[in-house]
Amino acid sequence: MDLPIVYHSDYVAPLPEGHRFPMPKFRMLYEMLMAEGVINSDQVHTPERPPQEWIELVHTPDYVQAYCQGTLDPKSQRRIGLPWSPALVNRTCVAVGGTILTAKLALQYGLACNTAGGTHHAFPEYGSGFCIFNDLAIAASLLLQKNLVQNILIVDLDVHQGDGTAYIFQNEPRVFTFSMHCEVNFPGTKQQSDLDVPLPEGMEDDDYLQTLAAYLPDLLSQVRPDLVLYDAGVDPHVGDRLGKLALTDTGLFRREMQVLGTCLSQGYPVACVIGGGYADDLKSLVYRHSLVHRAASNVYRQVG
Repeated sequence: MDLPIVYHSDYVAPLPEGHRFPMPKFRMLYEMLMAEGVINSDQVHTPERPPQEWIELVHTPDYVQAYCQGTLDPKSQRRIGLPWSPALVNRTCVAVGGTILTAKLALQYGLACNTAGGTHHAFPEYGSGFCIFNDLAIAASLLLQKNLVQNILIVDLDVHQGDGTAYIFQNEPRVFTFSMHCEVNFPGTKQQSDLDVPLPEGMEDDDYLQTLAAYLPDLLSQVRPDLVLYDAGVDPHVGDRLGKLALTDTGLFRREMQVLGTCLSQGYPVACVIGGGYADDLKSLVYRHSLVHRAASNVYRQVG
């Protein structure tokens, strides 16, 4: 079995002023991985839209219903930061299904990658920071409910703290939340993860990777997770519009190899999501998102 990849297409939603809000990076990521031979069609799995009750394991029924029906109040909609449309509703729900499928495949094969996911700013009663439903939290909650796992480690290396995820699991001992993020960045009000590692603005590759190495192996030994959910956000990159850290492409690839190699060499399965990334040069951004898939392919072959 080749490395499992979960892919679902992007969407384009109209803005009131007549412009359009495209999110083509998901499709472009898939096409890049295919064109460059990183993956092949036999590896690709397509998720389905999950039942609403799965989303409601984390989010309140009122919020889920209001978002899906397009009746959120304007303030709540602005907090999300994305224009509402039926197409976005469907894609958002299918994206949750994608992370659930990725997690199940990781349990089966040891490693699996999603071409989307990582909406870690969504709280039970509202969305925030381009995040509508918290796919990581929903996947973790579902696996626990179905007794597919007993404990989970969430490794969140997006440049922004995983505040929604931290809040959701603050009283859940079976989920350990680890967020390593830029201290002076969104969100302004941080939540308390089980372990937060705030980083100074402008941190470069070597210092970043040394910091990560100081925490991850010990965490794995401490938590002994049945599954690692890895948010591989690429917004710590020096060229990211919303980042404030200074990792290079090489630094990001070394990070992915470090995380995946450390986890898999110790026998801990990993489900990867791509997390955040914001750049005017879309092709460069897509390449950064591809690095976790490239690293995963390398590590999967080595371990296999």
